[in-house]
Amino acid sequence: MFQTSRNLSSYRLLYMIRGTCFRTYTNAAPLNTTLTNSTIPRPRRAVKAPISITEAAAQQINRLMSKNKESVGIKLGVKRKGCNGLSYTMDYSSEKPKFFEEVDEKGVKVFIDPKALMYVVGTTMDYIENEISSEFTFNNPNAKSKCGCGESFNV
Repeated sequence: MFQTSRNLSSYRLLYMIRGTCFRTYTNAAPLNTTLTNSTIPRPRRAVKAPISITEAAAQQINRLMSKNKESVGIKLGVKRKGCNGLSYTMDYSSEKPKFFEEVDEKGVKVFIDPKALMYVVGTTMDYIENEISSEFTFNNPNAKSKCGCGESFNV
């Protein structure tokens, strides 16, 4: 029913430890202190876009989007398929999907699926056209291997 002094001091110690843990995660300065250099918010560095788009890819996306007037950008994702595990998917997007990462580069908006983001960080998107075919290509530094046809990759 009643706590002994030992249990009470354990409770106080636990409270002090927990209180300290919570205080380390807060950014607010206490009300009775002045701001110092360590508590003044610093400007954030610019975050690099998860993918980069070449000029050829941007021109082709603009050509494709001019044919589909209701689209505002392209959705980029990955799907488990192919002989090597993952394959890129692209589709028109009539609005920015919720939680998707937006890359606005060279006048083109690409919305990256949050599930695909960790697989495509650092990727360069390009468009190649030759006598036999024309296709979007992805130079992904995270890919450990690709299949022979280049359709799928593995990370």
